[in-house]
Amino acid sequence: MSTCIISEIYGDLFSADETYSMAHCVAADMRLGRGIAIKFRNKFGQIPKLKQQNVKPGGVAVLQDRTRFIYYLVTKTSSWNKPTYQTLETSLRCMKTHMLQNNVDKLAIPRIGCGLDGLEWHRVRNILEEVFKDIVVEIIIYNYGK
Repeated sequence: MSTCIISEIYGDLFSADETYSMAHCVAADMRLGRGIAIKFRNKFGQIPKLKQQNVKPGGVAVLQDRTRFIYYLVTKTSSWNKPTYQTLETSLRCMKTHMLQNNVDKLAIPRIGCGLDGLEWHRVRNILEEVFKDIVVEIIIYNYGK
């Protein structure tokens, strides 16, 4: 039997233990110029390596940071566009495939797609639960503030 455990906490995503891989949403142009994407750009860099992967909306670009992976869920074409729930779900499924292939069972994320991208958290959480329901994984959602 598989168990997907999703929990929400308040805190800084970047304080997550390094045994947790991380993910966030980006545009295919990889500008990473607003919101939490700036923090990912500053911490992990390697923008040329991300651009070389040439990922289209619905895919995922991946960097390796020592023993963990950093997932860039490509949910829209350009930074000024908005994602759809469909591109988010497709990107999550691509990430799940990579996670299974690489034995990733711990993931730390923000409320993906719900900051500047404007998706509704309850719908995004339902998508997360659906996508990961059949695998063993612990997902911690870091809520900002409080």
